[in-house]
Amino acid sequence: MPNTLSMSRWKASGIHLLVSVVVASAVGSLIYFVWYPPPYFQVAGGNTLMVLIMSVDVVIGPLLTWTIFKAGKKGLRFDLVVITLLQISAFCYGLHVIAVARPVFIVAEVDRFVMVFANDLDDKDLSQASQQEFATRSWTGPRLVGVVPPGEGNEGFESMMSALAGKDVDKFPKYYVPYAQVSEALLARSLPLADVMKKSAQNAELAQHFLANQRADVSDYRALPLHGRVADFTMVISAKTGQPLTALTIDPWES
Repeated sequence: MPNTLSMSRWKASGIHLLVSVVVASAVGSLIYFVWYPPPYFQVAGGNTLMVLIMSVDVVIGPLLTWTIFKAGKKGLRFDLVVITLLQISAFCYGLHVIAVARPVFIVAEVDRFVMVFANDLDDKDLSQASQQEFATRSWTGPRLVGVVPPGEGNEGFESMMSALAGKDVDKFPKYYVPYAQVSEALLARSLPLADVMKKSAQNAELAQHFLANQRADVSDYRALPLHGRVADFTMVISAKTGQPLTALTIDPWES
């Protein structure tokens, strides 16, 4: 710990702030580029969670240091240790919240994409996954999968009742399949991006911003709803391959 006898509260809180910013930047990069990678950061509510953890790490710790710091104060080292421990505890809790709420699957379900989060899935359901690659919660960003709902019979009835209770088929990895198996059917249910653009000037502006960075015509893109944590977005997919390309902040349900 630096010598506190010759240090002002501004210097002490400044050092604390600098260390906090370095830590926050490293963790923020992990969250933004790995756990909540573009274009899913905003869809998954990562911006709100990021503000929470950054405010705890960057603001509270240095502010408390500035408040209590006085060179030569008796018990100052103990106070600084307590502040540091409190900050670390709050930071770890916030990071835990973000980790358990990270998106782990993007599920193509009939006529839309659904974002599924780590805390949406039960261990029991994961153990019944159709393939081993669907049996774990990803730590390196969400996996793109398809889902094939059960047909008629007892399993279909149970699935319907579960959906009515709030747990739809996208929360059951045993129904997951590789995305390639559903991409063609999904494309058949998608809308031309040009049709989405015609619905409002704002839609057109957002889509044009995306198209400006592409080397293809608007006819090469189609759109489907993307159900996120805080709102629904519009997923732009390739009209040729069905692969998701980006998510636009367009309400997919507007008429």
